[in-house]
Amino acid sequence: MTATREQFFKPTRTSAASKAEETNSVAKGIIAQETAARDKKTEKLKALRLAKEAAEPAPLPKKKRK
Repeated sequence: MTATREQFFKPTRTSAASKAEETNSVAKGIIAQETAARDKKTEKLKALRLAKEAAEPAPLPKKKRK
């Protein structure tokens, strides 16, 4: 018996619905990763801003001119 290409590489057709579902799942995964990265960055920047504000002395009130 000789091996033929068709035995190993059977062309299978995928339906449009399965392609759309795969695309949607990949897109949702990418969006979830980007959202998580954005939230992580936001929390980091917020912590740095709060630390900076805590380290700075309170500004003196300005005198009003009459």
